[in-house]
Amino acid sequence: MERVRLEQSWKELLLPEFECGYMQSLKGFLLREKQQGRVIYPAGSDIFNALNSTPFDKTRVVILGQDPYHGPGQAHGLCFSVQQGVDLPPSLKNIYKEISADLGISPSRSGCLQPWAMQGVLLLNAVLTVAAGSAASHQGKGWEQFTDRIVALLNERRERLVFFLWGSYAQRKGELIDRSRHLVLESVHPSPLSASRGFFGNHHFSRANRYLQENSLQPIDWRVPE
Repeated sequence: MERVRLEQSWKELLLPEFECGYMQSLKGFLLREKQQGRVIYPAGSDIFNALNSTPFDKTRVVILGQDPYHGPGQAHGLCFSVQQGVDLPPSLKNIYKEISADLGISPSRSGCLQPWAMQGVLLLNAVLTVAAGSAASHQGKGWEQFTDRIVALLNERRERLVFFLWGSYAQRKGELIDRSRHLVLESVHPSPLSASRGFFGNHHFSRANRYLQENSLQPIDWRVPE
C-alpha cells in the first residue's frame, strides 16, 4: 500500500487513516501474504478503484458489497463488477434481472460496472482484498474500519445520497447513516440463495433515480454497454 495512488478528494480525507495503527497492521498483513506466495485480488493498482473512479464530491449513490471475487480475472476493485470478458457472476445476473424488471433495460453481457462508477455510483466493498480461491479470507484485518470511515465521511459531509444495503452484512454499515439526510434502500442480498425473498421487486433502481430527481440531481443511467 506504500505505492497507492488515490484520487485527490479521497486522499485529502483519508490520508490520516493510513497513519493509524490498524492500517499499519493491515499493510503488514498484506506484505506477509505476498511474501508467503499468496495471490491477492484485485491487483494492487485496482484495490482503490472504487474511490479513484468516483470522487467524494461526485458520489450520488453508494452500493455496498462484502469482499472481492476470489477467482482469477474477476475482481477489479468495484463491488459486484467483473472485468470485461469475464462471465457474469450469479449475483450480478440477478441485479441485471431486477434492473430489467424495474426499468425495462435489457441485461448486458458485460459485467463491468465501470460506467456506473464514472457517473457517481460508489461501488464499495467492505473489505478491499481477498486471497485467491479463499472467500472472506481478509475479513477482520482492518479493511472494515477503513470502509466504515468512508461511509461516515459521506454521511457527515454530503447530503441527499442514496445507499443500497443488500443483505445483513451491508446493512450493518447502515448504522453509520443518518436517514434524515440520505435515502437508505435495504433488501436481502441478490445472491441466488436469497434474491427471491425480497431482492426481486425491490425497485431500488427506479426509487434511487426518483429520489435524485426530486432533489434536483441527475439520475443514474443504469445501462451497461456491451
